[in-house]
Amino acid sequence: MSTIPLDLDTLNPRQHEAVVHEGGPVMIIAGAGSGKTRVITYRIARLIQEGTPPWRILAVTFTNKAAKEMRERIEHLVGDQAKDIWMGTFHSLCARLLRMDGMAIGLDRNFVIYDDSEQVSLAKDIIKKRGFDDKAIQPRSVLGEISRAKEQLLSPEKYEERASSFFERTVSGIYKDYQKRLTAANALDFDDLLFKAVRLMDESQVVREKYQDKFLHVLVDEYQDVNLSQYRLADLLSSKHRNLTVVGDDDQSIYGWRGADVSLMMRFSVDHPDANLITLDQNYRSTQNILKGAHSVVRHNRTRNDKKLWTDNGSGELISIGETGTENDEARLVVDTIMREVRTGRRSYGDFAVLYRTNAQSRAIEEAFLGHQVPHILVGGTRFYDRKEIKDMVAYLRVIWNSADEISLRRVINTPARAIGPGAITKAEQFAESQGISLFDAFASPTFEQELTKKTVQGIRNFTKTIEDGIELAEPGPITPVLKHVMQASGYLDELRADRTEEAQARLENLQELVNVTAQYDTDPANEVNLGSFLETVALVSDIDTMKGNGDGVKLMTLHSSKGLEFPAVFLMGLEEGVFPHSRALGSDSELEEERRLCYVGMTRAREALYLTYAQRRSQYGQANFNPRSRFIDDLPREIVDQMPGTTMSAQSFSRPSGTPRLEPLRTGGYAVAEEPREKSAGWTPPFTVGQKVSHRKFGIGIVVACAPLKNDAEVTVAFPGATGIKKMVQSLAKLESV
Repeated sequence: MSTIPLDLDTLNPRQHEAVVHEGGPVMIIAGAGSGKTRVITYRIARLIQEGTPPWRILAVTFTNKAAKEMRERIEHLVGDQAKDIWMGTFHSLCARLLRMDGMAIGLDRNFVIYDDSEQVSLAKDIIKKRGFDDKAIQPRSVLGEISRAKEQLLSPEKYEERASSFFERTVSGIYKDYQKRLTAANALDFDDLLFKAVRLMDESQVVREKYQDKFLHVLVDEYQDVNLSQYRLADLLSSKHRNLTVVGDDDQSIYGWRGADVSLMMRFSVDHPDANLITLDQNYRSTQNILKGAHSVVRHNRTRNDKKLWTDNGSGELISIGETGTENDEARLVVDTIMREVRTGRRSYGDFAVLYRTNAQSRAIEEAFLGHQVPHILVGGTRFYDRKEIKDMVAYLRVIWNSADEISLRRVINTPARAIGPGAITKAEQFAESQGISLFDAFASPTFEQELTKKTVQGIRNFTKTIEDGIELAEPGPITPVLKHVMQASGYLDELRADRTEEAQARLENLQELVNVTAQYDTDPANEVNLGSFLETVALVSDIDTMKGNGDGVKLMTLHSSKGLEFPAVFLMGLEEGVFPHSRALGSDSELEEERRLCYVGMTRAREALYLTYAQRRSQYGQANFNPRSRFIDDLPREIVDQMPGTTMSAQSFSRPSGTPRLEPLRTGGYAVAEEPREKSAGWTPPFTVGQKVSHRKFGIGIVVACAPLKNDAEVTVAFPGATGIKKMVQSLAKLESV
C-alpha cells in the first residue's frame, strides 16, 4: 500500500498544532465532535513519515474496535508499515508485556486469563470455604471491591491495612485467598493484567528500561477514562523520552462507576509541569444552539478544564422541550414527533435516536413504538421483556397461572438457587411420568420428597409455597400483589439487594418498572384484570417485535451507550430530578458532576435537532412520583429553547431573555417563568439548608433539595435513595430531623 502525503492544510490551527507538536508531554483537550480521531491518526502518520520507526510508537485506546479503526486509518495514510505500531487496549498491551517478560516477577508466560464466570465461581467457592453465605456476601460485590483495590494498585496486604468496615475486612480475607488461588492456577483476572504490568515495570529495572528505550512516543486516547493503574503505566513507559501524548475530554468522563478517575486529567499538568496544553474547541458536528445548551449544563462543574465549543454550522433549530403528564404521555409525544417529521419528509426513522438514563426507561417507549409500528433498533441492550429478570418474573407468573407449564417451571425452580439441582429435576421427571402427574405436582408430592436430601426438600417446599400462595393471591384479579409477592417470597429481591454491583441495581430498576406495568394494567378500565389476560398481553407485546436492525429504524439506547455516536436528531427522555440526574447522585457532588457530564454527552450526540422531555408524574415501583423537572433543563438559556408541538406549555415561557429566573411548573401543567419571589414571612428561617442530610421515620436518611415557607410552616423537598425517590413534605407533619 502506497503512502499518501498528509494534507495538513485541511486542519484547523489547533488541530495543526497538535499534529506537528515536536516532543515532550502534551495534553490535547478534545471537545465533542472536534475531530480528535483525525488528529491522533495524523499525528502518528506524521511521526512515521518523518522517520520514527512504527514499532517504536505505542498507541493505546479503550476498545478493540477503536484500535482496529485507528490502525486502518493510519494504514490508509502510511501503508503496511502501520501494522508494526504497538496499538491496542490497555489490557491487550499488558497481556503482551506479561507474556514476553512476566517471568521477571515470577509469572509463567503460559498464564490463563479468567473470564467473568470463572472469577465468580472462584469467589463463590472461597466465600463458602470461609463459612459465609454467598447470599449475604455476594461474589460479585466482593469481586467489585477487589477490582477497585487493584485499580488503586493495592495488594491484598495494603488493602488489609486500609480496611475499616465489616464488609472491607471480610473482603480483605477473601482477596488474599483469591490471589493465592489465582497464582496456584497460573491465572490472572482482567485487573491483574494492569496490576501486574505496573508491578513488572516498578520491580524490574531491566524490563522497565527495555520498554522505556523501545517506545519513543506513547499516545493514549480517551484519557478521561483512565484509572490509577493505567495512568501509572503510561507514565512509566514514557518517562525516558517523555513524548507522552494524551487525548481526552474531561466533560465526557462518564465511567466513574467503572473506576475511571477524571481527576487524573487534572493531575497530568501537576506531574508534567512543562506539558503543552492544546484545546480542540471547534465542533464539526452540532449547531451552535446545541453546543450552547450543552455548555450551559456542564459549566456548573467545578472540576473541569474551562472550554466552550464553537462551530461554523450556524445557530440551527432551537432546543425543543416537552412537558407531559406521565411517562406514557412522554413516549407518545416522542412517537408523534417522529412520525410527523417522517410524514412531512423532513427526516427518516434512521435519523432519530432516543436516549435515556437507565435501561428500565426503555419499556414505555418500546411499547409506544410497537403500538404505532415505528421501526426501531435497541442498541447495546436487551429488549425490556427479553431481559433475564423480567423473563424470570413472567415465568413465575406463568407457573402460578398454569402449574403444568413445564418450560416456565424449569426456568424458575432453582432461580434464585435453592439447592434443586439437575439430579433432583431428573428424579422429579421420572416420578411425574410414573405417576401420570405434572412436574409441579411431583415436586409438591410428599412421597417424592422421600428421595431427596433435607436441603433440597426445604428448597422445594419454599418454592411450592411461593407458587401456592401466589395462586391464592391471583384469585381476586389484580396482578400487582401477585408480582410483589413472588419477587419477595422467592428471594429474588433479597439476592439482588445484597449484590452491590451496578448490574444488580439496573436489574432492580427493571423489576420496579415491571411493577409499574402491572399497576397500570390493574387500573386500566379497558383491561380484563386477571393474570391470564395480563400474560397474554405481555406475550403479544414481546412477540410483535420481529423487526430487525435494517438501518432505517429509530435507535434506542442508554446515554452511556451513546458515547462516540452522533445522529441528526436526538431525544433525551426522563429529565426529572431523581431520574436524570439519578437519585443516587443527588447526595454526592462528584456523582452529580458525572450526571452533568452524561447530560453533556447526550446533548452533543445531536447534529441538527435536540428534544428534551420529562413527565410531571412517573410511576416507580407501582407508585406515582411527582419529581421536579431536572435542573439540567433549568440551566438552559431561554433564548435557545422552544416548546414541542403537542405540549401544553405557555408560550410566554420562552419569551424572556437569558438571565431571567429559572423555569417553574405551572399549577395547570405546562411550563412558565417563575414569578418574582414572594417576601418571606418576617423572621422565617428555613429549618434545613439545601444539601443537608435529614432523617424520616419511614423513609430513612435523605438529602434536602429544596426548602420553602408555607404559612407558619415549611415545605421541605427531600431526595431519598432507591424506590422512595423525591418527596415533598410539610415539616410539622413529617418531623424531619437533621443528621
